[in-house]
Amino acid sequence: HLEESGGGLVQPGGSLKLSCVISEFTSDYYAIGWFRQAPGKEREGVSCISNVDGKTYSRNSVKGRFTISRDNVKNTVYLQMNSLKPEDSAVYSCAAQLVRSGCTVVPYQYDYWGQGTQVIVSS
Repeated sequence: HLEESGGGLVQPGGSLKLSCVISEFTSDYYAIGWFRQAPGKEREGVSCISNVDGKTYSRNSVKGRFTISRDNVKNTVYLQMNSLKPEDSAVYSCAAQLVRSGCTVVPYQYDYWGQGTQVIVSS
């Protein structure tokens, strides 16, 4: 079970921190990815982090602005989003993939999905 929170309305240049709480997950070999989907567009991978080795990956358009991290005590993965742009507006979802190391941001490789949280960047 995955549950996102932290979305909302923010002005361009602002920041938001998304949270993904992971529960009832029986395997330790997994990675968490953040994805987004804007109206009329395909879902795209944003960032991911491995629960096994801590490796991360982010798409080029968010590098230097978004940071993915995890708190294993709280079973939570975060996506800190800074310097937000209108084109970052989308429904953001977290998902889990069963993998022994590393991670990817390819949607079809993910097995479990949260419901999503809306992010709107607008003045």
